[in-house]
Amino acid sequence: MGKAVKKYFALFVLPTLIAFVIAFAVPFLMGVYLSFTEFRTVSDAQFVGFANYIKAFSENNEFLFSLWFTVKFAVVSVFSINVLAFALALMLTRGIKGTNLFRTVFFMPNLIGGIVLGYIWQLIINGVLYKYGYSITSNPTFGFWGLVILMNWQMIGYMMIIYIAGIQNISTDILEAAKVDGANSFTTLFRIIIPSVMPSVTICLFLTITNSFKMFDPNLALTAGAPSKQTQMVALDIYNTFYSRSGYEGVGQAKAVMFFLVVAVIALLQLWFTRRKEVES
Repeated sequence: MGKAVKKYFALFVLPTLIAFVIAFAVPFLMGVYLSFTEFRTVSDAQFVGFANYIKAFSENNEFLFSLWFTVKFAVVSVFSINVLAFALALMLTRGIKGTNLFRTVFFMPNLIGGIVLGYIWQLIINGVLYKYGYSITSNPTFGFWGLVILMNWQMIGYMMIIYIAGIQNISTDILEAAKVDGANSFTTLFRIIIPSVMPSVTICLFLTITNSFKMFDPNLALTAGAPSKQTQMVALDIYNTFYSRSGYEGVGQAKAVMFFLVVAVIALLQLWFTRRKEVES
C-alpha cells in the first residue's frame, strides 16, 4: 500500500498543486510586484520602487489609525469570543437536556454572510439607539462595540463546536481520578481541562485572530467606516484606497502587502506560542 501511494503521489497532488499555484501563488506574487508600481491595469504597470509604501504613511494617518482600530478590535474580539465559546462548551458537555438543539442554535449565525449580518445588526442597534437620539454612526464607540457584538454573535458558535470536540476527547478516567483525589472544579478546569484542550485553543485562537484582522464585509455593512472613517478597519481602508482614489491602486496594493505581513507575523507567533503549550501539557 505504501509503495502504491508513493508511486501515484505526484498524480494525486498535481491537480491541487496546480489550483494552488493559479489561485493563490501567482496572484500573490503579482500583488507584491504591483505594490512597487503605479498602475491602472496590470498591463500598464510602471515600477516606482518604495513610493507607494511611503505614500501609505506620509499623506495622512488613515492607514495607521485603521490599523490601530483593527488591533483594538481584534484584541477585544479574540478574548471575548474564546472565553464565551469555551464557557458554552463547558456547559453543553455536562449532559444538559436539549444540548444538541442549543449547539445547533449557537452555530447557526456562522452560516449567515457578513453583509447580511452587518445590516441585521445595524437595524437592531439603531433600533435601540434611536430611542435616545443616536445612531451607530453618531459615535465611533457605538461602531466599535457594534462590530465586537456582531463578531461575537457570528463566531462564538463555531468556536464552541471546536472546544466541545476537545473537551469530549478528554479521558473520563483522568477526570474521575482527579475527583477521587479531591480536586475541586477550579483545579480540574485549570489543571486538567484547559491543558488537555490546548490543540483546540490553538485552532480557535488562530481562526479568531485572522478573522478579526481581515474582517471586511460586516464593517462595510454596519458602519462603512463612519463617522469620518473612525470605525474603518484595515481591510476597508485598503478597499477604499484601491477603488475610491484614482491613481492610488499601487498604494492600496502596498497597504495590502503590509497588512498581510502584519497578520502573518501575529498568527505565526500565536501558533508557535500555543503549540509550545500543547507540548508542555
